[in-house]
Amino acid sequence: MTDQLTTPSPAPESPQPPALRRLPRALTPFRHSAYRRLGAALVLGTFAGGVWVVALVWEVIRIGGGPGQLSVVTTAGAIGVLVPALLGGVVADRVPQKLILLAVAGVELTGMALVATLSWLDLTQVWHLAAVSFATGVAMAFYYPAYSAWLPALVPEEDLLAVNGFEGMIRPTIGQALGPGLAGVVVGTVSTSAALGLAAGFHLVGLLALTAVPLTAVRRDLEEARDGHPVTTALADMREGFSYMVRTPWLLATLLFASILILVMMGPMEVLIPFLVKDKLGGGPGDHAIVMAAFGIGGAVGSITMASLKMPRRYLTVMILGWGVGCLPFLAIGYADAVWIVVVAAFFIGAFFSGPMVIWGTLLQRRVPPHLLGRVASLDFFVSVSLMPVSMAMAGPVSHWLGLEATFAIAAFVPTVVAAVAVWWAKLPADELAHPLRDADPDLESDPESDTMPA
Repeated sequence: MTDQLTTPSPAPESPQPPALRRLPRALTPFRHSAYRRLGAALVLGTFAGGVWVVALVWEVIRIGGGPGQLSVVTTAGAIGVLVPALLGGVVADRVPQKLILLAVAGVELTGMALVATLSWLDLTQVWHLAAVSFATGVAMAFYYPAYSAWLPALVPEEDLLAVNGFEGMIRPTIGQALGPGLAGVVVGTVSTSAALGLAAGFHLVGLLALTAVPLTAVRRDLEEARDGHPVTTALADMREGFSYMVRTPWLLATLLFASILILVMMGPMEVLIPFLVKDKLGGGPGDHAIVMAAFGIGGAVGSITMASLKMPRRYLTVMILGWGVGCLPFLAIGYADAVWIVVVAAFFIGAFFSGPMVIWGTLLQRRVPPHLLGRVASLDFFVSVSLMPVSMAMAGPVSHWLGLEATFAIAAFVPTVVAAVAVWWAKLPADELAHPLRDADPDLESDPESDTMPA
């Protein structure tokens, strides 16, 4: 395939102050002005999303809705994400990714502003919220593949681990803590329409920051990609991505393992822990909030720790065994007799879930051919969004059948065993030695304001 990424000639080298030459590894991507703008857009968009999630719930409550109405709204969003999930990768490999992200941000901003206006006018109905959730869900299906495929065009590969670590840190801290926290304050002291308007305002500023990121060309031979009827070529693109996954042992083994991991852990984490805290430990909503906060803080710590290190030499083994071993604290949760045990266990689960996720995102961006990256990222996204609701639906019946302790024991031990099997079956130790991803020390003496990369 012809690489169509075009960049201007690199800026001449010039001596830089020691502060620029000795940045912590986790901050090295911010040498590049393009990523500084993209990072700002990501922070603002993540914050807006955190505000939006809480404000949307309280808007349902404000108009007299209950759990059933809220379920309709959230299910609409989940269906919106799932339906075009694989198509998102095809588009990401054909259309400049910045344009996709701008379109996604535009849809989200329009939805937020519309709901804020309806709330202010007291005209909101459940079907309005469901329709907006579905539309924003569809848009989000195109976001992850495009974003993943765009990053290697904006920063050099030695910075990708730090980039993914930074993103893994801001989601739990900003998207799951600061944004929802502010939303709760605004809803309680002003109104839901004010919180919804706040979400739209932050999203607008994030969209403006995104417009400042340089446009990069698709790294693919587009003449070949468009040779034929659009539907036929789209299906061919999907087959090509699926075929690459099947014939690539490390990728197939990881996605199969991830399917089992999500299936056995997400339901207990999201569905069973609240009831364990309430019924077994005598806790309340505040205790459950502390548990979930510990999970988020652990995720942030795991992400930033991984971002501060070099890519492990045994990166595949560390990644999969990290996920597997990181589920063992579920056993402590199942047999806990105090809330603090659940809090500590949740912290370690979060850290061991998010830390390897940083390796995974970097691995895709460094080992998957550029012209396939969007489609492979969409396969990864599809695995996550399709099996989460299945896991949550299964958690209740399984716990009634086997009991809470046994269900949490399954969540603890099954991923560990499957991780070991995946490492052995796919011969991951041999693969990672044959394809080393060593991180050279970043060349911090290049122009820190340059948006250029080697072609």
